[in-house]
Amino acid sequence: MHNAFSTAGVWNREADAGAIAAWARNLRQQIQPNPVTLGLIFLSPRYFSDAEMILTVVRRHAEIPLLIGCSSNSLIAGEEEIEEDSGIGLGLFSLPGGELTTARFTQTQVEEWNGAGYWHLETGRTLEDLNGWLAFADPFSLDAEAWLRQWNDAYPGTPILGGMASGDYAARQTQVYLNEMVYQEGGVAVSIGGNTQLASVISQGCTPIGETWTVTRTERNLILQIANRPAYDVLKETLESLPPEDQGRTRGNLFVGLVMNEYLDEFQRGDFLIRNILGVDAASGAVAIGAIPRPGQTLQFQRRDAAASSEDMTVLLRKAQNELSHRRVLGGLLCSCNGRGRRLFGPVHHDARQVQQAFGPMGLAGFFGNGELGPIGGKNFLHGYTASLALLLQKGD
Repeated sequence: MHNAFSTAGVWNREADAGAIAAWARNLRQQIQPNPVTLGLIFLSPRYFSDAEMILTVVRRHAEIPLLIGCSSNSLIAGEEEIEEDSGIGLGLFSLPGGELTTARFTQTQVEEWNGAGYWHLETGRTLEDLNGWLAFADPFSLDAEAWLRQWNDAYPGTPILGGMASGDYAARQTQVYLNEMVYQEGGVAVSIGGNTQLASVISQGCTPIGETWTVTRTERNLILQIANRPAYDVLKETLESLPPEDQGRTRGNLFVGLVMNEYLDEFQRGDFLIRNILGVDAASGAVAIGAIPRPGQTLQFQRRDAAASSEDMTVLLRKAQNELSHRRVLGGLLCSCNGRGRRLFGPVHHDARQVQQAFGPMGLAGFFGNGELGPIGGKNFLHGYTASLALLLQKGD
C-alpha cells in the first residue's frame, strides 16, 4: 500500500539485476512526482551473496539518496507479513523538508566510549535539530544493551526505533546495509531531523493483571519485597485472585512490568517496561527478573499470549491515532519480533494490517527481528516479543 509520500513492496524471485531494476523503478513511480528522501531495505539470507549488487541496483533505479536496512528471514510490506525466506523488501519515503544523516557504529566504538560527547563526535550529530533515529544492528557482534545505554546518555529523550537483524542462525550471520555497503557486524542508523518527526507505538504484547504495587526492597535483579511484603507472596496472591480460566492462561506466560516514568498521574499501557520473570524462591520470597529494579518503582504483573498481544496493539494504536489525529503521517517502519506473526496469531498479517487500519494507506516497510528498539517512558530499550512501530510525521501539521 502507498500514499503520495511513501510506498513499499516485496521482490521474491531470482537475483536478476535487470528484473530488480524494473521492480525498483515501478515502486519509484508510485510516489512520483515527489522525490525519494529515504529508502528502507530488508533482504532474506538467500540474497546474501548478491546483496551489494541488489543495493546498487535498487538505489540507482529507485533514485534513493539514502538507503538503510538489514537482513531478515521474514518481511513486512504494506499490509502483508511475508514470513520465511521471503525476498527483498523495499520502502520508499518522501519526507519534505526532512534532514537526514547516516551513522555507522561498531562494538569497538561501544568499548571505546568515554562519555556523552563521544557519540556526538563519532556520528557528527548532537541534540540540535535531532528528532530521532532509525537503527538496525547485528545481534551477534554488538552489545546492544550497552550501545543503547550510551545513546540514551548522548541523546536523552530522543527516540531510537528499529531492530536487530535476523538471518542465518546456524552460521550466526546477519547483514546490515548502508547505501551500497554490506556489513556483517555492528550497526547502521539514520538521524531524522528538519521537518520530519518520529512518533512511536511500542506494543510489548502484554495485558496487566492485578493491581499496581510499589517495590520496597531489591538486590541486583532480585525483587525481595513488594509493599513491604515478600515479593513471592504478592505474585502468588495476584495469580490466585484471577478467575480460574485466567489462572490457566497466565501460568507460563507471566511477566513483570516496571514503570519508567514515575511522574505520571496514572499508569497505563505503554508506561511499563515488560521484562521476564527468571525465577522465584518461595523460601526467601525473592522474584528474579530480567532487569534491575529499584526501591520506590511501580510494578504490575503482566500476561502475554495471543489475545493479550492483540489487545495491547489495538489499545496502543487507538491511543496513538487520537494523539496524532491532526498530524500528517508520511509512512512507517514496523519491526516485529520473530515470536510474533503466524507463530503467535496465525497467518493473519496481524500487526501490519492493524497499523494500516489505524494510519493507512501508507508505505509501511519492516521485518521480523531478533530484538526490537523503542522508547518506554522517554528512554530507549531493547525489547522482545514486541512490535515496534516508527511513524514518520510531517512537522507542524
